[in-house]
Amino acid sequence: MDENGSDEIHKMSAEEIIAQDLAPRLKKPDWLRVKLPTGKEYLHVRKLVDDHKLHTICESGNCPNMGECWGAGTATFMILGNICTRSCGFCAVATGRPLAVDVAEPARVAESIRLMKVKHGVITSVDRDELKDGGSIIWAETVRAIRAASPETTLETLIPDFAGKWENLQRIIDVKPEIVSHNLETVRRLTREVRIQAKYDRSLEVLRRLKEGGMKTKSGIMLGLGETKAEVLETMDDLRRVGLDILTLGQYLQPTKKHLPVKEFIHPDLFAFYKEQGLNKGFRYVESGPLVRSSYHAEKHLF
Repeated sequence: MDENGSDEIHKMSAEEIIAQDLAPRLKKPDWLRVKLPTGKEYLHVRKLVDDHKLHTICESGNCPNMGECWGAGTATFMILGNICTRSCGFCAVATGRPLAVDVAEPARVAESIRLMKVKHGVITSVDRDELKDGGSIIWAETVRAIRAASPETTLETLIPDFAGKWENLQRIIDVKPEIVSHNLETVRRLTREVRIQAKYDRSLEVLRRLKEGGMKTKSGIMLGLGETKAEVLETMDDLRRVGLDILTLGQYLQPTKKHLPVKEFIHPDLFAFYKEQGLNKGFRYVESGPLVRSSYHAEKHLF
C-alpha cells in the first residue's frame, strides 16, 4: 500500500523502459573522479579480506570511499543474504525470494570484524518482508555477537523499516548500537518512484521511534534524481522534526541502465550549501558531497 492508501505499485511500461534505455546518459563531471585506494592500513585490511574470503559491502558495492574508510578502521557488512524482497529503482541488489536465514551468520560477521580489527563497524541488510520478524532477530544476535567478540568495536546499524512492525524495531533499540541509521533516500514527491514499496512517513516514524528509544539517529538522502532545492530543504525540516542527529547527502549514480537515470549531477558548491543549511537547522553532524555514502566518515559521527 502506498502513502495515498493504494495497493498499486508502479511498474514501468515497455515504452518507458525503451525510452529510458534510449535517453542520453549524462557525462560524469570531473568532481566525481575517484583516487585509487592506497595506504598501509588499507593494504592490511585488503589482505585480510582476500585471505579469509570476508564479505564487505565496501568491496562488493565498489564504494568510492573504500580506501579512506578502511584506512580509518571502518568497514560495512551486509547481513540476511543478498536477495531483497523490495525492488527500489536506485538499488542494484537483486530482488526475489531470499534464501533461508543463516543462523550462523552473526558469529561469522563477528569473527570477520575481529580478524579485520575493525574499530567502527557498520552493519546493513536487505529487506526481509517475508519474515514475521523482518530479520530483526538476526540483527539483534549479530550486534550481541560482535559485542562479545570485539568489545572495543563501536557499531552503526543501517536498518530497514521492518514494514512498520514496531516490535521488530524494538529489538534494535534493545541491543543499543552506538548509532542507528535508516535512510529516507529521497524527497517526499519522488519516494514512490525511487523506493516503490517504502513510505516516506513510515521512515520518518522509524526515526522518531528510534530517537524516543534513546538512540543516536542518522539518515541519508541521494541527490540528482530530479528533486528541487526547496524539496531538499523541506526534507531536512521533516528529519529535524523527528529529532535526527546525523544527515548524509550524496550524489545518486545509476548502477545499470535498468535503474533510474541520473537527472542532474549536483555541483559541490550546492552540496556545501546544503551542509551549511543542515547545520543551521540543528543537525549535530552533516556529511554533504558528491561521493558521500551512508557510511562515509561513520567513525566521526560518534560524538
